Amino acid sequence: MAGRPIRAAIAAISVFSIVSCAENTADSPRGFKSQYTQARTALEKGDYARANRVYLRLVEDAGPFETRVRLEHGHSELRAGAFDRASAIAGALAQSGTGDARAAALAVRGTADHEMGLALLRAGETAAATARLRAAQSALDEVLAEHPEMDPLGALVGRQASIAARLKTLN
Repeated sequence: MAGRPIRAAIAAISVFSIVSCAENTADSPRGFKSQYTQARTALEKGDYARANRVYLRLVEDAGPFETRVRLEHGHSELRAGAFDRASAIAGALAQSGTGDARAAALAVRGTADHEMGLALLRAGETAAATARLRAAQSALDEVLAEHPEMDPLGALVGRQASIAARLKTLN
């Protein structure tokens, strides 16, 4: 569902390449690459708890890859169903980011806010749900207006239409 457009957005941020070193310590590029690979593999296999633990460890030593690591952590939280954490992580990245990095963060945030809005509706919390759906709509509007290439299969457009339809019934 949310994975394909988010993965495409993550891929659009940058090409992740780290030069291998002879050492394999945690703070060496090779150690970082190994841990990153562990986190990414866990994410792709659906082991979100492990992915989140490793991403959190990586953030401190990520250097120029910090934005990417944080974004992938937010994506992992999203896929784990921790929509509030995913929204918070991606929201912070969107505030400080620009260009593709901002758009990728907004895609994660918009997706998380949409899912959270739907959960709030099921719980009967209409006002809070409406606020989350509007936040989702705003985030996705910006991504689609400024970076339509981040939605090659139309998943974000579909999500945006679903949000708009839901908001019409709430007004």
